[in-house]
Amino acid sequence: MNNNEEQGKINFDLHTHTTYSHGTGSILDNAVSAKEKGLYGIAITDHGFSHPAFGMRRKYLDQMKRECVEATEKTGVRVLLGIESNLRGEKGSIDVKPADYEKLDVILAGVHRFIYYKSFKDLAWLLWANIFDSVFNRKPSDRLVKFNTDCYVNAIKNNPVDVITHVGYYCFCDPVEVAKAAADYGTYIEINTKKTHLTDEQWRKVFETDVKFVVDSDAHSPDRIGDNKLFLETAKRVNFPFDRIMNIDGRIPDLRFQRYKKEHGIGK
Repeated sequence: MNNNEEQGKINFDLHTHTTYSHGTGSILDNAVSAKEKGLYGIAITDHGFSHPAFGMRRKYLDQMKRECVEATEKTGVRVLLGIESNLRGEKGSIDVKPADYEKLDVILAGVHRFIYYKSFKDLAWLLWANIFDSVFNRKPSDRLVKFNTDCYVNAIKNNPVDVITHVGYYCFCDPVEVAKAAADYGTYIEINTKKTHLTDEQWRKVFETDVKFVVDSDAHSPDRIGDNKLFLETAKRVNFPFDRIMNIDGRIPDLRFQRYKKEHGIGK
């Protein structure tokens, strides 16, 4: 990385939250913050429908879409309506249905706790087994790692997911296998700047795959829109492949879900 302080600047922040889920600002607040920081665009990706406490609700999708259009018109920032969907089980279930596709522009997917899981088995493994090993600082079993990894890989295979968020956070998995699947299907792996989710050594192994990345703020307040501080700190220790990070340094990511919608004639 050179000394140009602009290198690594987020151009299109694909992971931001609002008061429609667990954030503190409105859609317009996020857009205004993005404009002040010189971003080209943002995605509004509130937590998925299956989160009982912090999830967005389908009944507000039309209203959210209108607010995204209005925010774009008022600020000149491209504002897309997305969702940070929840991984709900081993077979790759997420809480986005094909009926939702027409109203959404972006689909993110990640592991979150205390959601509505697909089955009791999924609840037992994806929630309680991960919590148990984390709390008691136990080495996870190979079976648990495989289960969690399958949740990610099957979600990528079975859904037109644009970005896998904070891989490995709240669950033990094989990030290399997740990255390989993401590379095969055109899904990005997120470098999250709100929380550390992979070790430096894990990042180095992930870089050996062909996957591409995005840097996202995971902003829960407007002031954090476009925040790349944690990414730049990590880049001092780890040789990030900047040319494969597709939403920094003026680049605009090619979104898998938008390609899918075009190919299937959705939202014409």
